[in-house]
Amino acid sequence: MDRSADHTRRAAETAPGAEGCASLLVDEAGRVVGWDPAAERLLGYPAQRVVGRPVTELLAETASEAPAPADAMLKHSDGSLIGCRVRVRRAQEGPAGACWRVALTPSTEDASQAAEVTSRVAEGAYRAAEEASRAGEEASQAGEEASRAIDRALLDALFTRSPIGLFVLDPQLRLMRYNTAAAGMPGLGSKPALGLRPTEAWPHFSARVAEEMMTKVLESGEPELAFEKRGRPPGDLEHEHVYSASAFRLEDENGRVLGVADTVVDVTDRHRAQQRLALAADAGARIGTTLDALHTAGELAELVVPDLADSVAVDLLEPVLAGEDVPHVPGEAGWPLLRATSRSTRTNAKPGAYEVGEVSGYPNAAPAVQALTDHRPRLVAGLDADSAWVRSDPIRGRRMLQEGVHSLMVVPLVVRDHALGLVTFYRWKPRGAFDDDDLTLAQDLAGRTAVALDNARRYVREHNAVLTLQRGMLPHTLPSPSTIQAAHHIVLSGAGGDWTDVLALPGARVALVTGHTPGRGMRTAATMGRLRTAVQTLAGLDLAPDEIMARLDDLVQHMDAENAEDSGPTADTLAGTACLYLVYDPITRQCTMTAAGPVGLAVVQPDGTVTFPEIPAGAPLGRPGPPFAKSKADLPEGSRLVLFTPGLLQSFPEDVGHTVLARLLASSAESPEDLCLSLTEELVPVDPPEDAAVLVADTPALDPTRVADWQLPSDPAAVATARSLAARQLQIWALDDEAFATELIVSELVTNAIRYAQPPIRLRLIHDRRLTCEVSDGSSAAPHLRHARTTDEGGRGLLLVSQFAERWGTRYEDRGKVIWAEQPLATAT
Repeated sequence: MDRSADHTRRAAETAPGAEGCASLLVDEAGRVVGWDPAAERLLGYPAQRVVGRPVTELLAETASEAPAPADAMLKHSDGSLIGCRVRVRRAQEGPAGACWRVALTPSTEDASQAAEVTSRVAEGAYRAAEEASRAGEEASQAGEEASRAIDRALLDALFTRSPIGLFVLDPQLRLMRYNTAAAGMPGLGSKPALGLRPTEAWPHFSARVAEEMMTKVLESGEPELAFEKRGRPPGDLEHEHVYSASAFRLEDENGRVLGVADTVVDVTDRHRAQQRLALAADAGARIGTTLDALHTAGELAELVVPDLADSVAVDLLEPVLAGEDVPHVPGEAGWPLLRATSRSTRTNAKPGAYEVGEVSGYPNAAPAVQALTDHRPRLVAGLDADSAWVRSDPIRGRRMLQEGVHSLMVVPLVVRDHALGLVTFYRWKPRGAFDDDDLTLAQDLAGRTAVALDNARRYVREHNAVLTLQRGMLPHTLPSPSTIQAAHHIVLSGAGGDWTDVLALPGARVALVTGHTPGRGMRTAATMGRLRTAVQTLAGLDLAPDEIMARLDDLVQHMDAENAEDSGPTADTLAGTACLYLVYDPITRQCTMTAAGPVGLAVVQPDGTVTFPEIPAGAPLGRPGPPFAKSKADLPEGSRLVLFTPGLLQSFPEDVGHTVLARLLASSAESPEDLCLSLTEELVPVDPPEDAAVLVADTPALDPTRVADWQLPSDPAAVATARSLAARQLQIWALDDEAFATELIVSELVTNAIRYAQPPIRLRLIHDRRLTCEVSDGSSAAPHLRHARTTDEGGRGLLLVSQFAERWGTRYEDRGKVIWAEQPLATAT
């Protein structure tokens, strides 16, 4: 063999698939590690099924008996055998080390057989395809026949057995056909309707709206879904029906419009159920919004008319409106009921047989009496005009017959096994009668109303109790000192927290007090009483205004601590209590005042000018803050003081309220009593949420001839001088009967001042409704009453003063003190 032929042979042997049809790589362990596409086409195995498997798995069991010229019989993936010539040679290093390339060439005979087999398979496949085609055509024909059968069955079912009403109309909206369900709808299934438009067949049953809807569908081609129409169909004028309709356009296969189909479902029962649910849900938000029984009854009436009833009447037992306990059994006169409200759909007559506030009763045989007795509702589905209870109730019976009432429900308002009253629901023609579902809804609404009415009754009872307690703790009339003319007025809201006071002080002075306690209810009213008593007690000690306020602050903190111990940390607190304590001295025409929290004070000058003095208001009582301070102001003679609590201006912003108040005060020349009433009527709203209190005091000066004042030297000889001066002044005032006691009091008080105190020493006599003797000195040491023994030479001075004076005490001033003693006068002027 020459060099070129040898090269050609070697190239053929080394090129994969060049000499043979296929080739594969086998490692030293006999596993297939390489598989080319030609091998996959030859044997039908994909590479992932062969690579990594033993090569022997490709050999047929009869491989040793392979016919010539094949070297081996290999298994095809379809199970057939292929005879192949096999050539093996060493290949280069593979991925797993040394390996051999195996070339496979199918034998000629086997290839011929394979071609023959392929030909036969192809012929069989062709025949199978023909048979499958014929079977497909037959199946298609069967499917078309089944589809036509289903269409016929569906069409038949739609017009004979469907529960949904179906109407078919032509493009001119003339009725062409309708199904059995449509024919069964009340008043809609009459043959004369064929060929007519809806407005011609059913003119009073939303026909015009339905035609507009179907015209829109015909023009746009868009279906209209769940369109609601309601009314009284011709065949059932006694009842209103609600239908849910859907319309869609009918077209042929060429798109030509043939008409419109209208499907209709009677949803009256569902609609009524939804209405009842909506009404019950609405009741939760609309009934019981206030604590007023009459308003609550009106809310129920507004809710049920006209959705549930054509007319309704709410009658309550009288104790409900008075806040009292309701009886379990009727009295001798039966069940006296007070008309709380009535409402009707008719506007040409009064809504009920009785006016609001009018008391009425029922005959014993009436359903109302039975409902009030056994607390069970009554449903009268058909009213008999000849019923005994209708004839025996001339007012209600005649009214029901006149209005054509044919059905009614009587539902008691029951809470905790107590009947508070009853609700009567009426219907008249052409509305249908009440049914059991309506009665269930009425019971639910009555139950909600009863709870709200009971809350209102309890509120009225507590409100009345608070008002009673508050009235008992407030002054019915104010003291009338000769030095001022005062009046007050308090608007009670049930909060129980505002008060005023006028307190007579020694030396013809007067204390004016206003206070406001936060909170509501009995506890607040009781606390107000305690604070008012404390102010009176502290004023009796003649303490300075700032000291009185400090003592009140301690008291409020102590009461808060008591409440916390009794009720825990969530107890109501009194912190925030406001108070104004003002002392007016008619001799010096000076006011000394201290305030805690937001209080009001206005001064009306004699010329009508109104000012609001700036008071160094401290923190409200019970709250931390700096020490209370007092301020002083001089008043022109003839000025007017107006003290008020925050509730007087509760309807206005602060600046606006003061402006309105100043305008009213400047233009008023009324007496204090009339001015108090005018202010509360103008400024306080009707049924206010908070109390309001106002105190008006005219402040004339004390006649100077009623006051005698002397300065005494710090000398024991001045005692005799003081007695002489006092005796002479009493003669001028024609008070000879008081001369002995007064000389004794003056002697003892001046003696104590000279002996124990510091100058300057002053003696002052004040002739008012009482005779007041005052001795002032420069010392702050407090005297005290002693009970001297029989062997003591002194210590009986203040004891004698206490015996001859009605009362005595000590008042501390900025410098020094004043010891005073008051005597009653036989003839007060």
